Amino acid sequence: MAAYLQWRRFVFFDKELVKEPLGNDGAAPAAAPASGPAASKFLCLPPGITVCDSGRGSLVFGDMEGQIWFLPRSLQPTGFQAYKLRVTHLYQLKQHNILASVGEDEEGINPLVKIWNLEKRDGGNPLCTRIFPAIPGTEPTVVSCLTVHENLNFMAIGFTDGSVTLNKGDITRDRHSKTQILHKGNYPVTGLAFRQAGKITHLFVVTTENVQSYIVSGKDYPRVELDTHGCGLRCSALSDPSQDLQFIVAGDECVYLYQPDERGPCFAFEGHKLIAHWFRGYLVIVSRDRKVSPKSEFTSRDSQSSDKQILNIYDLCNKFIAYSAVFEDVVDVLAEWGSLYVLTRDGRVHALQEKDTQTKLEMLFKKNLFEMAINLAKSQHLDSDGLAQIFMQYGDHLYSKGNHDGAVQQYIRTIGKLEPSYVIRKFLDAQRIHNLTAYLQTLHRQSLANADHTTLLLNCYTKLKDSSKLEEFIKTKSESEVHFDVETAIKVLRQAGYYSHALYLAENHAHHEWYLKIQLEDIKNYQEALRYIGKLPFEQAESNMKRYGKILMHHIPEQTTQLLKGLCTDYQPSLEGRGDREAPGCRANSEEFIPIFANNPRELKAFLEHMSEVQPDSPQGIYDTLLELRLQNWAHEKDPQVKEKLHAEAISLLKSGRFCDVFDKALVLCQMHDFQDGVLYLYEQGKLFQQIMHYYMQHEQYRQVIAVCERHGEQEPSLWEQALSYFARKEEDCKEYVAAVLKHIESKNLMPPLLVVQTLAHNSTATLSVIRDYLVQKLQKQSQQISQDELRVRRYREETTRIRQEIQELKASPKIFQKTKCSICNSALELPSVHFLCGHSFHQHCFESYSESDADCPTCLPENRKVMDMIRAQEQKRDLHDQFQHQLKCSNDSFSVIADYFGRGVFNKLTLLTDPPTARLNASLEAGLQRDLLMHSRRGT
Repeated sequence: MAAYLQWRRFVFFDKELVKEPLGNDGAAPAAAPASGPAASKFLCLPPGITVCDSGRGSLVFGDMEGQIWFLPRSLQPTGFQAYKLRVTHLYQLKQHNILASVGEDEEGINPLVKIWNLEKRDGGNPLCTRIFPAIPGTEPTVVSCLTVHENLNFMAIGFTDGSVTLNKGDITRDRHSKTQILHKGNYPVTGLAFRQAGKITHLFVVTTENVQSYIVSGKDYPRVELDTHGCGLRCSALSDPSQDLQFIVAGDECVYLYQPDERGPCFAFEGHKLIAHWFRGYLVIVSRDRKVSPKSEFTSRDSQSSDKQILNIYDLCNKFIAYSAVFEDVVDVLAEWGSLYVLTRDGRVHALQEKDTQTKLEMLFKKNLFEMAINLAKSQHLDSDGLAQIFMQYGDHLYSKGNHDGAVQQYIRTIGKLEPSYVIRKFLDAQRIHNLTAYLQTLHRQSLANADHTTLLLNCYTKLKDSSKLEEFIKTKSESEVHFDVETAIKVLRQAGYYSHALYLAENHAHHEWYLKIQLEDIKNYQEALRYIGKLPFEQAESNMKRYGKILMHHIPEQTTQLLKGLCTDYQPSLEGRGDREAPGCRANSEEFIPIFANNPRELKAFLEHMSEVQPDSPQGIYDTLLELRLQNWAHEKDPQVKEKLHAEAISLLKSGRFCDVFDKALVLCQMHDFQDGVLYLYEQGKLFQQIMHYYMQHEQYRQVIAVCERHGEQEPSLWEQALSYFARKEEDCKEYVAAVLKHIESKNLMPPLLVVQTLAHNSTATLSVIRDYLVQKLQKQSQQISQDELRVRRYREETTRIRQEIQELKASPKIFQKTKCSICNSALELPSVHFLCGHSFHQHCFESYSESDADCPTCLPENRKVMDMIRAQEQKRDLHDQFQHQLKCSNDSFSVIADYFGRGVFNKLTLLTDPPTARLNASLEAGLQRDLLMHSRRGT
């Protein structure tokens, strides 16, 4: 039970008398018309008012003369004659423009119920849709109260004899409505109210001695007795949904609230209650002070005109009195147009206009009643921005009073509306670190913290050394529960030395770089870092090995090498990894990891050999590095047996065929490490026979020089000439080798004898005996060639003489054709036939079929064509030779003439190595002429 005296009083309503407008046209209407230039005098109601109600935009009155008056917002009353004698009860529905009234048309106890449709007119008055007697039986009784359900299907009438009638059905029509007695009792009925809960309709019935409820929407109308004390007339009301539609009964000692099945809370409000009303969340009570002589409860409104009555407006939710005032002889209290209207016996109307929410809050702020302001704002459904402003002011008030714990609780309620820096600045003092921590925790829980807030909160935890709170903050169960920036938290924890907490965050939120940084740079736990990399997905494992591979290789080389082998072959994360297993065949580029082994040649060799064995298609850089590493080991090795093994490994790698595309690089590596066998092998593979020859000449390996010429002389004949020049410059006795070279030169006719003699003339040790056999053989061959040429000349002369004789005979004597067979088909000749001077005869049809022209013999044509082609070629060559000789003799610069002919490609055929053997032979025959020309030009210059 709430004590009345403990409730604070406020003036949340403005009171003023309602005044009539200056004119009669209804200008400037208002919900609570104010005094001013537009007002002339106070509004005065018609005399004899007996009953009042409101709704549908009007105040409704009934008087002692049977008239019903309507006072609209324009404050110009209108009325009509509803009854012949008097009006006793009115009920204006709120959702329908229907008015129910009870009155008398004749003397005696015979009340009539009339239902008025205010939207329809009958002769200028509202249409009366139904009239029926209120008394259900024959015994006369007086109507005490009336209520109608908003769905127009229920109407209840209470009587002074304690009975209640229920009119069920359409209340506006007789044929669709049924009246029955719902309740009988010994005490007058003082209040009725319908309450709808879903599909169930309850009817509250209150008498002077008890309170009951009925379920009228079902059968048999079950009844529940709620209490054993009641109230007077007009001292009951039904609350709005803010109080859960409870039935309010105002007794002299307390105000009780009821649910349909039980009694609710009660409030101790002193004073004799005259009127109870509910208005927009407020309970309005009109009571009389106990000092005034009490009157009958049932006839409490028949008080003297001099009675002083108190009107209190209670806020039951927030436990305060919103308004309190003294009136003289209140007739009724009505609510319409958003205001309360108090009617007094003198006909005056007092308007109570509720102040706006902001004004009420300011009044509470002035009295530092922030808790009450907050409750009021919530009940008024103030938006979140307005509530946050109240919380902030309340927090500032508590902070100024030194109540920092209470202040921070209020500031926490402003999160999301108030800038956090406003609060944080107030609690930066070290003594307020607990309050700051509480605020920052809530800020993070609502996911409104930024990186700076996270940094500040973690610093608070570390300053307080509160490991339990720190673990509770960072160890969330899922990603959706993380209310802070994880990376910022890791940085702060790492800086504060809370490595285990930082590692926990980094591992659980997949911040792999931070996890590895802490393990490698702070904790120095290289084994754990390598294990962590091993369980990462492929892309992340690859990138982290590139970043931290050198550090790991320096401290744990063997384990790092093993991981790199797996990463570059067929990588799969370890079983403890959380990521999905990679598909088989996922591998990194092994060449990119070679720099990691900069200071670990042993591990590098193992890695490279593993890659070359497991993956023959490894990148070329793997084989290049492996060759360089083997050559380094070979060059620095002192043990002959080991050196021989390394030599074999290097040669084997060169012969693997992996250096065809990088021949120059492999050659440079072999030359850098003076690996001669490798250099020679690469020379031979690259067909660099001149370099091989040059190598053996530098090392004076004469037999190897001869061997090179023998192996590659067919591909490059100039090797023999170089060998001859080399041995010719040697002052040592090289007769054996010179003889071997000369023998091959002579057999292949590679050099003219004169050039051979000139070449050997530079050697002081070479005597005539060295080239005697060569010269003798050469002279013998030339002699044989001369004999053959003379014989061929003689034969050509004889043939020429014979041919000339035949030509002469053909010119001077007739030619007799005695051929009897065709030279093509060998059949006997028949006319017509064709004869040629060469002695061949043909059938005309055979000749026409096989001849290419009429002037040529088909049988002799192929041979004649060859002869003509030879003659033509000789003429062209003779012309070219004659032209060349002529220019060479006439020019002052013979070398320029030769260079010009070289530029025009005349001698290109001499330098082609891809010609067939016959072409190369012809080229060698003409090489003498070319050399003679060069020597001739040298002498000429």
